[in-house]
Amino acid sequence: MPNDAATIETLQPGIALLRLTRATRLNALSLPDLQFLHTLLDTCLADASLRVLVISGEGECFCAGLNLKSLLDENGQLPATVRENMDLQQSFAGLVQRLRDTSVAVIAAVNGVAVGAGMALALAADVRFAAQQAAFHVGAIKIGITAGECGISYHLPRLIGAGRAFELMLSGRPVASDEALRIGLVSEVLPAGELLDRALQCARQIAAHAPYATAHTKRLMWQNLDAPSLAAAIELENHAQVLGLMTEDFQEAVQAFLHKRSPVFTGR
Repeated sequence: MPNDAATIETLQPGIALLRLTRATRLNALSLPDLQFLHTLLDTCLADASLRVLVISGEGECFCAGLNLKSLLDENGQLPATVRENMDLQQSFAGLVQRLRDTSVAVIAAVNGVAVGAGMALALAADVRFAAQQAAFHVGAIKIGITAGECGISYHLPRLIGAGRAFELMLSGRPVASDEALRIGLVSEVLPAGELLDRALQCARQIAAHAPYATAHTKRLMWQNLDAPSLAAAIELENHAQVLGLMTEDFQEAVQAFLHKRSPVFTGR
């Protein structure tokens, strides 16, 4: 059946916007909604020309995470089995993994409150911008389950440090946009009306580079966050650089530099 949880539109060649569109439900997601989002990602990530994916939400909320009401039966009870709950959790976590695994750069334009798995979606992005009214809530610890969900326990300490991450995850207190900027959770805070324009500006800057350069920079950054040593990180960098030197786009960049013109990259 049709699903109105989200839309994808092309903003310009190579740049797409995934927008959560159930503002009246704070963009909270049920299992069918998650399955629909996976279908949307199947389509857009299969497009070899896509370079940058921007994610945002409609209304006052970026994403409130799981739609808890969708789990209840007609008696207000939670009938799901362990297997069904695991399917739900893996579907949410799978979105996070896909954003990390793709070579497409992902920008989160956090327009409002991001709660639980919604916060996890923002953390999985490579770049985050926030509107002034945005706030980040771990959420789950307040309803009797762990704050570690959908990669939050992995991403948050790597973004803001373990000490701050422990405090936020154990207390469950919200992080307003000004604090998010101060602790490095977002790159910039803007008025709501300027948020998507800023995200698009960044997307254009990324898409202007050679596809090999951006894809492998993203891969190197994430992999080297877990590098066991400086030597291991440099080894990975060396291999990526040598492969890059063999591309036609590198040759084009050299010629453009020599002739004082802008390069025209082809992805080869």
